[in-house]
Amino acid sequence: MNATILVADDDRSIRLVVSQALAQRGHAVRAASDARTLWQWVDAGEGDLVVTDVLMPDGNGLDLVPRIKERRPDLPIIVMSAQNTILTAIRANERGAFEYLPKPFDLDVLVAAVDRALTQTQPEAPPPGNGAEEALPIVGRSPAMQEVFRVIGRLVNTDMTALINGESGTGKELVARALHDFGRRKDRPFVAVNMAAIPRELIESELFGHEKGAFTGAIARGVGKFELAQGGTLFLDEIGDMPMEAQTRLLRVLQTGEFTSVGGRTAQKADVRIIAATHRDLRQLIVQGRFREDLFYRLNVVPIHLPALRERRGDIADLARHFLTKAALDGLASKTLSTAAIEELQRYDWPGNVRELENLMRRIAVLYSEAVIDARMVAESVAAGATGRDGKGGGRHADETLSQSVDRHLRAYFAAHQGRLPAHGLYDRILQEIERPLLNICLEATRGNQIKAAELLGLNRNTLRKKLRELDIRARRPGTAE
Repeated sequence: MNATILVADDDRSIRLVVSQALAQRGHAVRAASDARTLWQWVDAGEGDLVVTDVLMPDGNGLDLVPRIKERRPDLPIIVMSAQNTILTAIRANERGAFEYLPKPFDLDVLVAAVDRALTQTQPEAPPPGNGAEEALPIVGRSPAMQEVFRVIGRLVNTDMTALINGESGTGKELVARALHDFGRRKDRPFVAVNMAAIPRELIESELFGHEKGAFTGAIARGVGKFELAQGGTLFLDEIGDMPMEAQTRLLRVLQTGEFTSVGGRTAQKADVRIIAATHRDLRQLIVQGRFREDLFYRLNVVPIHLPALRERRGDIADLARHFLTKAALDGLASKTLSTAAIEELQRYDWPGNVRELENLMRRIAVLYSEAVIDARMVAESVAAGATGRDGKGGGRHADETLSQSVDRHLRAYFAAHQGRLPAHGLYDRILQEIERPLLNICLEATRGNQIKAAELLGLNRNTLRKKLRELDIRARRPGTAE
């Protein structure tokens, strides 16, 4: 349908491109640079849809949304903002905006949102929040995280079940917390339970409680997580590790809204919102017969995918500063990041994701006295976190490729030895550092047999002997003395 669209943004270039894009769709566009003019148009009954920025010279577009909804409840509003935080997304939804678009956005996305707003019935706006400036629970300006924020903004004031998927350390519990803390159940309990941390035989009792005498050792009635979370939110972390028997009982709760304790006979109402999370591929577990397909569809009402940190490198600097600020609030020394340090952080692949970055920032805040963090400190701390203080390999980097591992160690080596590198011969020196452990491992694998070791390496036997002499490596059989 052709409509009259009111656009408000103090940036002339944005007004121009938005107006042109909408005009090409056949809409009439009126554009203003301030909130006062927009309100005059709305108050006069003009326009079929509003597209407004948040920050304008004479007011805040978010504050204008409830006034517009009160004056003209059926007028859809699309909010766009460069303040692309989770709170902006949540508040746009709370105040009745039809859609929230973080800047910069693709014009096709805006046009699609306009089409939806003009053809769909708007849902009833949820009650407004208290307006308090809560601390940001999740940090990220990347497009992937903006999509997460938009989903959270739409979900906070519903009781819809959500399934959060992402690698370990990406912040799945933070998302679950945000859905609870900014939602209608925020004054009730948030109860988290990790399926992977509970013995299989105790999971049903842990979730649903048990009656006295229900099993050996049940000397008193036990209260389960469903009962503890009544009125609030139950977060089921690592749901992929839940045994099949417990999956069947959880499915029944989701179907009926009631649960029965182990050994009990009377059903209790389950007044809880369920949020589940996993780092596993549940569809693959279904194929393997380890996860119920019907439970998956009950949980996966609204899927939320959290990207790995290596997929949102643009957020690393903001996250690192955020964690340094948290460390300072906890009593550690206040520190800032140099440009070189940020570049070093962005080169690393972060197999432990956001959790690893937070641990690294805290480690640097404790171990270094300097006020400005440089690349050397980052590289040394990354290497220390990877290998452990005892020099043993850490499980945190178990999924690294050989190339990634070598890259990480070389960067740490260069950062630690800047100014003390040899004047020449660095290439041969580094190759020797890699060759030595490789030759030793191959000799151990072949029990000191140089012929087999040469075959394993794809080298001529004489070439292997020459390298062993150059590196002063003695081929010996296991069990013999040095």
